[in-house]
Amino acid sequence: MPIDLRSDTVTRPTPAMREAMHKAPVGDDVFGDDPSINAFQEAVAARAGYPAALFFPTGTQSNLAALMSHCQRGDEFIAGQNAHLYKYEAGGAAVLGSIQPQPIQHEEDGTLSLDRIAAAIKQDDFHYACTRLVALENTFHGRVIPQKYLNEVTAFAADRGLATHLDGARLFNASVATGLPLSSLCNGFESVSLCFSKGLGAPVGSVLVGSDEFIATAKRIRKMLGGGMRQAGILAAGCHYALDHHVQRLADDHCHARLLADGLRDGLAEVKGAEVLSCDTNMVFVRFPEQYCADLQTHMAAHDVLMAPSQKTRLVTHLDVSREDVQKILDVMAAFFRA
Repeated sequence: MPIDLRSDTVTRPTPAMREAMHKAPVGDDVFGDDPSINAFQEAVAARAGYPAALFFPTGTQSNLAALMSHCQRGDEFIAGQNAHLYKYEAGGAAVLGSIQPQPIQHEEDGTLSLDRIAAAIKQDDFHYACTRLVALENTFHGRVIPQKYLNEVTAFAADRGLATHLDGARLFNASVATGLPLSSLCNGFESVSLCFSKGLGAPVGSVLVGSDEFIATAKRIRKMLGGGMRQAGILAAGCHYALDHHVQRLADDHCHARLLADGLRDGLAEVKGAEVLSCDTNMVFVRFPEQYCADLQTHMAAHDVLMAPSQKTRLVTHLDVSREDVQKILDVMAAFFRA
């Protein structure tokens, strides 16, 4: 099986996870009758510190349902210009929700400055869209957003009558990296989307958490978006297994990312223009000189290592990348640059 560094979405369910899915009791979730989904939603809500939770097939749909629950047609949300829910979700908020995004520049550490957020909030004037929501992301490009900053933003938004949503696709990575419980990382946000099909290794699934009223609205919108599934407890069982068994092991992914980054710093030291840009949680960002990229990709693939070299390459460690795999990656890459 190839070593795939392109994303932590490429993980495969473990045999134990497959067995849990195989044995899952199911019902019709649109009627609220699937016991596996109900149990999973209750477990996630409790872990995150919210009254209610709702299972979605994807994080994109979960984020979109959250935006459409917070905002009406003609309203606006503020987000970073490189935020996933703005840049990488096909413009769904605008296309399907008639919600205007207001992207603003990120700071170097991935945060959005309070001054930039304040400047983006529209006055109560019929010429403007109504600003309703501030959306943040944690982790962002693998980087944990500081909890002090998140507390400041949620308080700042509340003072101005704005709701806050957190795209927590990799929030479990932040929890493991900081040692903070999930509920602390979620504190202050009206809604949070949590993904189980990345580092946690489930094949499908995200969960949106919030108040009972908010989740009731989101459930209607999920149906509108085609996310009302039937015997989906088979999927939820995989996610529930990940919640119970795969959270703490994310520390292994973080360790492997650091080993990879350290090895690349040594191995690329003599390659002009090559540089390890950053390493946070399970992501290593590397710059490769353009003249090497195509041949390096071919060379790595020929040795069963999948990556997409560029001037800002993302290498992601995950459930299916072992310590031995990291050493193979370093050895194969070293052979390319020695040739």
